This record gives sequence, structure tokens and C-alpha cells, in this order.
Amino acid sequence: NFQPKVMKILVGVKRVVDYAVKIRVKPDRSGVVTEGVQHSMNPFDEIALEEAVKLKEKKLATEVVAFSLGGPKSQEVLRTALAKGADKAIHVQVSDEEASKLESFHVAKTLKKIVESEKFDAVFLGKQAIDDDSSQTAPILAGLLDWPQALYASKVEEGGDGHMKVTREIDGGLDTIKAKKKPLKAIPIKDLGVDIKPQTETIEVTEPPVRQAGGFVEDVSALVAKLKEKGFVKA
Repeated sequence: NFQPKVMKILVGVKRVVDYAVKIRVKPDRSGVVTEGVQHSMNPFDEIALEEAVKLKEKKLATEVVAFSLGGPKSQEVLRTALAKGADKAIHVQVSDEEASKLESFHVAKTLKKIVESEKFDAVFLGKQAIDDDSSQTAPILAGLLDWPQALYASKVEEGGDGHMKVTREIDGGLDTIKAKKKPLKAIPIKDLGVDIKPQTETIEVTEPPVRQAGGFVEDVSALVAKLKEKGFVKA
């Protein structure tokens, strides 16, 4: 339980390759091409931010702070978050090389440090990042903090008795603008004492197999014969 009228909300925002960009695998199959392509705020994080700002507008929260763990360019999405209504921003800094190897567990551990040091009452995170599609950061963070969690939320309202009412609906998107005057706090990852040594190793990244063209049959008998021919139906 918490006091909605004095609630501080931390919102995680991640810089990812823009959803409209066609992803290309690197020639050495070590990952995907990110250099020279358009990046933007993870669209599901935009939704989380929008809901947090709505709570502040309704006087159910006092402060909305955007958070990002990443390289120098992560400040771009934090500026966008400030433009969309966040009051402050926190950038936990790592190098671009370190950022490429970050995992959900590292992000969750870092969020836990920030939540405890800055005394946040709630954390809003997008349901998943569109680059790794892990959808693990929020559940891991809830476990580390021993906090209750509500997954895949698209609407959050006051539920009475110190609780919040969560609605799960289809997600949408927001426009992007810039802001440069609100405070943005930068914290080197080493200052938080978080170990970001990778726990997994990427062996190979490949393109999905090309889908083969379908065929046409004249009637049910021809369909059954074709399925038998392919071994999908026993004779």
C-alpha cells in the first residue's frame, strides 16, 4: 500500500532501433546492425511514461522521473521523456560496448539501486523492449524489491484504500519531441556498485528462414492427396 497523492514514479525508457527500421544481421552474425540506423524510445516505454504522466496530471503522483541505462546517446530518449512530461531524468552511464552486452538482470539490479536510493514508490516499465523482446526486467525487479507487480498494464487508476486499479488493453504510440531545460542526472554505473558482467553468450544471430510460397489445389481430394504426398497425413 502507498499514499497516491505523494507517490514518486520511476519510468524506465530504453533507446532502441526504431520500430520502422528493417533489421539487418551483421556479416559475422554476431548481432544486428545498429550503426547508422535510426533509434528512438522503445514504444512500450512510451506507453508506460504516458500512464505515469497521466497520474501526475490527476494529482495521484507528485513526481515522474525517467531512467535509462546505456551509452551516451541514451540521453536522447531521456530528453524525449522530459518533453513528454517527465519532471527529471536519471542516466546511468556505461560505454557503448558495455551497453551492447547488458541483460535484463543488469537493468533490474540497477533499477533496484535507484529505487532504494531515491525512495521511489512505484516503477513503470514497458512490457518489453522491441530489440531483445525479453520482457524480463519488470518481473526480475519486482523479485529483487519484493514488490507486487501488475504485468502488461495499459491503464492505471486510483483504486481506493491505497491501491491502484490496473487495466490491460491494446498498446499504442506517441509523437516524439525534444526538451533540454529539465534536470538530467548522470551516474556512472561503477558509482552504483552494479556488476554488469554478461551472464549469457551470443553464439550466432541469423535471419529467420525465408517463408516458402504456398500452393493451390482444386478441391478437397487434391488437398488430401497433396498432404499425403508431403507426409502430413497418413495414407
